[in-house]
Amino acid sequence: MPSGLGSRARELSLPYYEDALPAHDIFHAKRVHDVALQLADQHPDSVDREVLAAAAWFHDIGRPLERVGEIDDHDEWAASEATALLQTEDVATDRLAAVRHSLRAHSIRANSPEPVTIEAKLLFDADKLDAAGAVGLVRLACIVGERSGRTGEQYAIIDDASTLGGDHPELPDIDLIREWTRERLDSLYTEPGRHLGESRWGFMQTFFDQFAHETDAGTGN
Repeated sequence: MPSGLGSRARELSLPYYEDALPAHDIFHAKRVHDVALQLADQHPDSVDREVLAAAAWFHDIGRPLERVGEIDDHDEWAASEATALLQTEDVATDRLAAVRHSLRAHSIRANSPEPVTIEAKLLFDADKLDAAGAVGLVRLACIVGERSGRTGEQYAIIDDASTLGGDHPELPDIDLIREWTRERLDSLYTEPGRHLGESRWGFMQTFFDQFAHETDAGTGN
């Protein structure tokens, strides 16, 4: 192929992100790409960086279609779509299989297969790390907003609804963000990923403390 697998995957993936919402757009894919390669640099095992880069660019190309209900599983769809695209690019069969596995195994969903290759584990970790730290806070807030107000669902609750009095069982979004992040950080596979995750979690803890301070009615702030 005329250019590296990772570079070509970037070019091929760009049109798929045109209708993406902010939490899963091309900038998310780029951050996942960059962090995945950063983790690869710190990992003791040999990593096929081109496979990892390609999988990072492709990993969320199905999100826009999943969002509008045209597909059910963006992982499986991306794996099939990326394979079809790369088969026309003279990519070796073993690399095609490696990219496909990484895409199928990158989600935290219960029905997702376990990542078994180092490239799949690094992609998984990099994707989950984009839900931690300063960027993670913004991304998860975007996701809360995306899901807010859908048919049969309630609008976003930033603060604790119980402070209004009466029966308000809704969990405030800040608690959801804390739970979502911790769930992802607890699922990481690699030591470099866990190390970066705990650093980002430390920042989030400071944020959560400040959030609680600002929303405490007794502080007067």
